[in-house]
Amino acid sequence: MSDVAEQELVQEWHELLARYSAVFSKLECRLQERHGIGANEFEALERLATCDFKCRSADLISTIHLSQSATSRLVARLEKEGLVERALCEVDRRGIFVTITDAGREKYLAAKQTHREVLKETLR
Repeated sequence: MSDVAEQELVQEWHELLARYSAVFSKLECRLQERHGIGANEFEALERLATCDFKCRSADLISTIHLSQSATSRLVARLEKEGLVERALCEVDRRGIFVTITDAGREKYLAAKQTHREVLKETLR
């Protein structure tokens, strides 16, 4: 790879990071301010609200891009707030399913408008 090509690649990476940071920061602030949840909590609620019935905890990791332990802590906070419920998988006791509660669905639907508003402002 030439020096110019490498510099362009690094520049593209830095621009991507800056754009992500700007969008995530605005989402974090606006969702917290209006709905009392952060961007990662919103992403988890959205995943749960749009899956058929219940979702494996492991599936949330790929959705919200956090480590397993961070995702577990996030789900525990949402459960404490009454927004989700956890249950053991009856077939595999090591598996944990997470479902959104009615309160979680209400919180998600209220925050969805704010989320989309920020995306329109920052990505277009």
